Amino acid sequence: MRKPIILAIESSCDETSAAIIINGKIVNNIVATQSVHENYGGVVPELASRAHEKHIVPIIDEAIKNAGITLQMLDAVAFTQGPGLLGALLVGASFAKSLAFSLDIPLIGVNHMQAHILAHFLDVPHPAFPFLCLTVSGGHTQIVKVESATKMEVIGQTLDDAVGEAFDKSAKLMGLTYPGGPLIDRYAAEGNPERFIFSDASIPGFNFSFSGIKTAFMYFLKDNMGKNSNFIEENRADICASLQHSLVRMLLQKLKKASDHTKIREIAIAGGVSANKGLRNELSILAEKKKWNVYVPKLEYCTDNAAMIAMNAHFKYLEKDFCDLSVTPQPRMVI
Repeated sequence: MRKPIILAIESSCDETSAAIIINGKIVNNIVATQSVHENYGGVVPELASRAHEKHIVPIIDEAIKNAGITLQMLDAVAFTQGPGLLGALLVGASFAKSLAFSLDIPLIGVNHMQAHILAHFLDVPHPAFPFLCLTVSGGHTQIVKVESATKMEVIGQTLDDAVGEAFDKSAKLMGLTYPGGPLIDRYAAEGNPERFIFSDASIPGFNFSFSGIKTAFMYFLKDNMGKNSNFIEENRADICASLQHSLVRMLLQKLKKASDHTKIREIAIAGGVSANKGLRNELSILAEKKKWNVYVPKLEYCTDNAAMIAMNAHFKYLEKDFCDLSVTPQPRMVI
């Protein structure tokens, strides 16, 4: 059997990315980041779509040439079907459908959130099935029970805002530039995480809620700035450390609860927020206490990228799980 060669395209938000995977091994992972959104404090959907249109051909051309192959050698084309921004998804989907049609090869639609989880299989060691994956990003916060590469169940999720949004919106309130989450992480390393206390909502089960802590943080800053206009500048490190500690505590409390309930000790984290050093450190401490086996992707595979789309596509190719040209993007696609 020929070793399958798959081109994968990621365009769900503000990164345009292409990757080549051959027989389950990533050859390259090319990413073009859109800096235009920094001027607006968040991703502007229309600008994201236009940037994808500008980047997609050069990015794919680079991936093909870097892999030392030709388009005619491809066995399938994969793309992010959802979730994500509709306009951004349309760019990747349209290109993938056109290319698959012109080459008469299979087309593979990939769930972006499943791909984040399967990013763990881009390297070794990787978790054994079944495992729990805490998937944390700007748009999602989920605990997923992963039975196999194709069988996953969301057992807990946010009821309102994602933890990544809580980080970025809180950073914006502090006057930090976008994206603010990594800046909070950086300042937190120099602060006292117990200086300020931010209470969290009591949500039953394995679900999360971050809207309350965002509101509490807003009033915390407003009250203290009313007393001292330099409050943020004088206490930035401690504020960031305390906020981050509270958000991480909320995540790990639910992950611990899910592990105790399912008796699963194979634990993974994925998504852009999994790059957060505070989360990684606290998870490491908890893992030692609970005797978990913990898996964290390389930093380059935490944020949106085509390598994770390619890995998911490889598993789907083996199952012959293809889609036809009538497939459409699904901005609210779920696992």
